[in-house]
Amino acid sequence: MYALVDCNNFYASCERVFQPQYVGKPIVILSNNDGCIISRSYEAKDLGIPMGAPEFKIRNELKEKNVKVFSSNYALYGDLSNRVMKILEGFTPNVEVYSIDESFLNFDGMSIENYHDYGVKIKARINKWLSIPVCIGFAPTKALSKVANKIAKKYQERTQGIYVIDSEEKRTKALKWTKIEDVWGIGYRLTKKMKAKNILTAYDFTLPHNENFIKKEMGVVGLRLKYELEGKSVLELEEAPSAKKSIAITRSFDGNITTFNEMKERVSTFATVCAEKLRKQNSCCYGVILYLQKDKFKIEKQRYSFYKLETLSFASNSNITISNLAIKMLKEIFEEGAIYKKAGVIVTEIIPENQKQFHLFEEENPKHQALMKVMDDFHKKTGERKIKLGNQDLRRTWKMKQNHLSNKYTTDFKEILKVKC
Repeated sequence: MYALVDCNNFYASCERVFQPQYVGKPIVILSNNDGCIISRSYEAKDLGIPMGAPEFKIRNELKEKNVKVFSSNYALYGDLSNRVMKILEGFTPNVEVYSIDESFLNFDGMSIENYHDYGVKIKARINKWLSIPVCIGFAPTKALSKVANKIAKKYQERTQGIYVIDSEEKRTKALKWTKIEDVWGIGYRLTKKMKAKNILTAYDFTLPHNENFIKKEMGVVGLRLKYELEGKSVLELEEAPSAKKSIAITRSFDGNITTFNEMKERVSTFATVCAEKLRKQNSCCYGVILYLQKDKFKIEKQRYSFYKLETLSFASNSNITISNLAIKMLKEIFEEGAIYKKAGVIVTEIIPENQKQFHLFEEENPKHQALMKVMDDFHKKTGERKIKLGNQDLRRTWKMKQNHLSNKYTTDFKEILKVKC
């Protein structure tokens, strides 16, 4: 038996954990640079606030409807997500973290008499320990647990936020209720093709006469999905992801950048964060890519995005080495006076650190590793990047508009919740 545990309106729920005065009130969360709406509470949805709307376009509407606006606080959301996943591991050792607010659970080998009651226990513990509301769908397969979760979320008052597909009757009824566009893995383009073939629901998707069409359009992935919806488990829990094959740090600027020195600081910062991520997964890289983007609305019929790739003579995860190479590339492609809106650094050709080959005539300064360890230990202990390269901004990692940012209540001692007794 599988379960999908999904946190309701996760970002909005995280903000309410430490600011309960907003429980029951409409709130929205904005993307990087306070751009678009990426999360809404149920109350905001009921007011008709559209998902993905640019904040500046509906700013007056948000004020008129008394909608509380928050900048995205990923440090807080990531920490609370980790806490939710740790709680789930107390109910089964088989947990697959699917996204920041979703996890699949597998209960093979466990004797559970009543899955609904077990779901009540899971839900109650998460609510008691974290005050994060969740919905849970139980079913014999991962795809069906997705369907069960949608039913639990749609009819929370009737189901207590928990729904179990444990019979053929429930499976058939659930599939007939599920629209084809709501099936896991069916995107916009596939939905159009399915509807043209009169496949309107998940139940239609499982009918035998549609199998050849599904195989033609989706291949083995489509057949696996069909089997899953039929109740035949073919998708196992995935293991924790291995080291990334590339790491990218790209950011849009809060204003225009036109000078080399200002861009140099941003590029150096992005490069050092890439190096930190390499060390965190015990990896090194050979390739470094620099990405620059001009303001495409200020130029006509001209190229506005630029890439440059350089390869290191030796694998590295040093802030100094990767930053120096990125700045070298910047000198070659930067146009003084041009208006830039975005930049990024991408590291590729990643190998495990213990497989690094040393060179006889050219090698990185061995002092780099000792210095990087000091910087990482300080960052891990304090949560702050106070030790930086000389060409970095000492105040911030990257500059973003965050005019509505809440505190990092669980990851920064300076912003920890204060309780008056």
